[in-house]
Amino acid sequence: MADGVEVAKGTKEMTAQAERGMELFKKDATSEMTFDVPAATAFKEEQEAAIKAKEEFAATLTGKDNKKQRSEVSKEISAMKSDAKYIDACKVVKGLPPPQGNFAVQTEVPKAAAEAPVEGAPKPDPDAKAVQKKEKAKKVESAGLSKAERDELEKLKADIIKRKADLKEQGLSGGQCNKDPEVVAWVARMQELRIKEDPSLADEGKDKGKGKDIKKSKGALTESEQKEMAKLETDLEEYRLKLIQEFGYSKKEVNADPDFKEMSDRLAALKKRA
Repeated sequence: MADGVEVAKGTKEMTAQAERGMELFKKDATSEMTFDVPAATAFKEEQEAAIKAKEEFAATLTGKDNKKQRSEVSKEISAMKSDAKYIDACKVVKGLPPPQGNFAVQTEVPKAAAEAPVEGAPKPDPDAKAVQKKEKAKKVESAGLSKAERDELEKLKADIIKRKADLKEQGLSGGQCNKDPEVVAWVARMQELRIKEDPSLADEGKDKGKGKDIKKSKGALTESEQKEMAKLETDLEEYRLKLIQEFGYSKKEVNADPDFKEMSDRLAALKKRA
């Protein structure tokens, strides 16, 4: 019990020291802190080699006769792992500030230089910044689907696949599965949710049958459209294989599937502009 109290007390003291160490770095905002990574790396490797040697030795202390010595070695290993300098070395190697300040050097920066504005830089407008922050928050809040709608979308996808599989087992063709009233209703609702998630999908139907208009809009794809095109290629192939392997669709039935056709049309439109 006494050992447990001492360990708890030691842990508490280490935590307090770490907090004090961090406060030293935060205290002066006009100083720069640099890390001695090579020294930290060397100490870390040396300490870990010593720890490994202790652990290997402890593994040889088997049986009741060695219980006391095994316990002592275990305490030594624990102390080595919780050594403040070792912890600091691990932090510095990872690019983090050391809690105790080991392997770190603070260089003072003249306060005037730290606070001096960059020549030619525009002065920040606090009102404009507040407006931008508010607009960004509003945009994030209103964009996309709610959690309930996203869950509904995922459920619709699963329900459509299951319904088509059931209809396929009853002997219906892929075209007949697509015309099933339940499937049609689910597909329509799924499309509504997809458009809400990505409003640009609403323009796809308008572009169909307007070859001239599409040609006029031909141009370099935006970064988001390039990502969409890459994702569509993967999703389309995965869905095609699923229809063939799991539901036994023929090539003709795959091409007639509304979801497959929708993705194909969108991919083709993007490729025309790429």
